[in-house]
Amino acid sequence: MTADRADPVATTPHGAVRGRHEHGVAVFRGIPYAAPPFGPRRFRPPEPPEPWDGVRDAGTFGPTPPKPPYSEAFAQYLSDPVVPGDDCLNLNVWTPEPGHGARLPVLVWLHGGALTRGSSAVPVYDGYPFARDGIVFVSVNYRLGVEGYGLFPDAPANPGLRDQLAALRWVHESIAAFGGDPDRVTLCGQSAGAISIGALIAAPQAQGLFRRAVLQSGPPEASDRDKVRRMVRRMAARLKVPATAEAFAAVDRDLLLRTQAEAGRLSSPVLGGPAFGIVIDGDLVPRDPLEALVEGDVARDTDLMMGWTRDEYRLWLVPGGLLERVDRLGAVALAGAMARCHCGHEVVRGYRTLRPEAGTTEVVGQMVTDHLLRLPLHRLADARPGSSYVYEFVWPSLLPGLGACHALELGFVFDTGDVPESAKLAGEGAPQELADAIHGAWVRFVAEGDPGWEPWDVSHPVRVFGDGGPDTGDGGPYTVADPHTVYGLRDPELVLWAAADATRALTSEEPTPASAPADGSPTRSTELRSVVRRLRRSGAARRQ
Repeated sequence: MTADRADPVATTPHGAVRGRHEHGVAVFRGIPYAAPPFGPRRFRPPEPPEPWDGVRDAGTFGPTPPKPPYSEAFAQYLSDPVVPGDDCLNLNVWTPEPGHGARLPVLVWLHGGALTRGSSAVPVYDGYPFARDGIVFVSVNYRLGVEGYGLFPDAPANPGLRDQLAALRWVHESIAAFGGDPDRVTLCGQSAGAISIGALIAAPQAQGLFRRAVLQSGPPEASDRDKVRRMVRRMAARLKVPATAEAFAAVDRDLLLRTQAEAGRLSSPVLGGPAFGIVIDGDLVPRDPLEALVEGDVARDTDLMMGWTRDEYRLWLVPGGLLERVDRLGAVALAGAMARCHCGHEVVRGYRTLRPEAGTTEVVGQMVTDHLLRLPLHRLADARPGSSYVYEFVWPSLLPGLGACHALELGFVFDTGDVPESAKLAGEGAPQELADAIHGAWVRFVAEGDPGWEPWDVSHPVRVFGDGGPDTGDGGPYTVADPHTVYGLRDPELVLWAAADATRALTSEEPTPASAPADGSPTRSTELRSVVRRLRRSGAARRQ
């Protein structure tokens, strides 16, 4: 970059913005795609921003949506910067060729964080490596927690998802001015971001706004409305206000965040509990997204790439100290897993047989991960053979206990392993060749629709990233093998769940019956729910 090079300027529907040249690409940060969602817009669908005169500076990240900080246990692994301000519905663009005419492929990134944390300002999500490789990269902020996913009788549901839709519409209308092709947009996300993408793929209003999608560690799903309502009611009880949008809007914002954090303190992806989530609303989410995508004809021309990490559950258990506790609880923990997964003893016995050397924690963690994540993504791939690609990330963190945990792959996907925030989860010295491999696969999929291995079919091809090389037995460094394809990698587990489903269908019995016996003794369902509550309260289980 030369000292006298003029800053790049691009025009949006609401006014011109001035970015910066950084490392040979143009970067625009903090561009508003919707008006600040406060005052009369609180808990309402997003509205267009006010147009501005002149050229607006887009040199720094815009405000991040309100969110509580991570607990101390999680903060040692995950970074979540806060930028104060109300104008939090903003996005960022990295582009190698700003201006009309380039028509480059576009990647739109939706961050994770359990719909309560995260932002586009997380350093791991730096868009430079994608722009360096010919992709126009866009990262989006959207409302979180009760602001974005609270369920109230006096406000529309899913305002955070509606924010994401508004950002996609902004991309469709504006990205050509930044060198992007609005007809070559790939929507990508991890965890809660991937769950959001599942809903957007199925949303009638989002059709035509993107061509491809990547779902990393998050399936299409809709949360139970009562589960979300319980979260809101917990907050209302603590605040001593009605569970309405009007009452919540009158509460001090910092107090609202503290109350939200306290109300969700014992929730966990492994153990469940009240939490915020996308709900069926009869409008943007007219039905369960997974069922719509598997059974319906919606978005059949959308190419999909789906992935997960081998040890997703370890990020949910290690920071809170539950990893060792689950092993000590033994049968109690297994009963809790059955309650969480709505399954019987035959599934547990199957996992024990498949993993004879595994401890209780691994059995519980893999069961829950398969039930919540891998099985839904397998269903989606099965429904769309020939246009779906599946992968698994297996490289273990260099930090103790984490293994190939949830979110570990992100520093490799973004090729940002050199930033300190990536090392917080991966440790120092993560292998660059692994980043080259998986980042390259994402670039190829965004640009061409083919990440470099065969699409899903009856042989169930899964690309494996990060396998170790030959075991030397001398405690030396983990040697990363080249990516390779394994056929039917998770099929044995799928067979267990399919057999359990078939047995229930034949007997027309639920594995955990909800009705009480005539003698008034506790049902198995009641007992297992009690086990889950004990597990949540027995240690420092903390939601991301």
